[in-house]
Amino acid sequence: QVQLVESGGGLVQPGGSLRLSCAASRRYSMGWFRQAPGKEREFVAGIDWSGGPYYADSVQGRFTFSRDNAKNTVYLQMNSLKPDDTAVYYCAARNNYAVGTREDSYDYWGQGTQVTVSS
Repeated sequence: QVQLVESGGGLVQPGGSLRLSCAASRRYSMGWFRQAPGKEREFVAGIDWSGGPYYADSVQGRFTFSRDNAKNTVYLQMNSLKPDDTAVYYCAARNNYAVGTREDSYDYWGQGTQVTVSS
């Protein structure tokens, strides 16, 4: 059974940084999605099998998605955080070499981690 274990969420002031981690049982193409209160879950960033990232426009230039294949772990470095980034962030994995931006293209999901950006 595939397990995705997320960590790194928390409370941060606007302009601050957080790093999310997601450990998987083996290598997958991975993605991060987020869901704010009262909103639908949305794509944030994805990374393919070899480490090529892809970002939503809303986070481009502020977030960096990377992976350590030796540890089967991916990281989402979030800088210049804004209150609009407040959401539950979900790690997802898919059995495909390429990046996916659609929720329904992912096969496995983590439990979610809360990120709150507030002064």
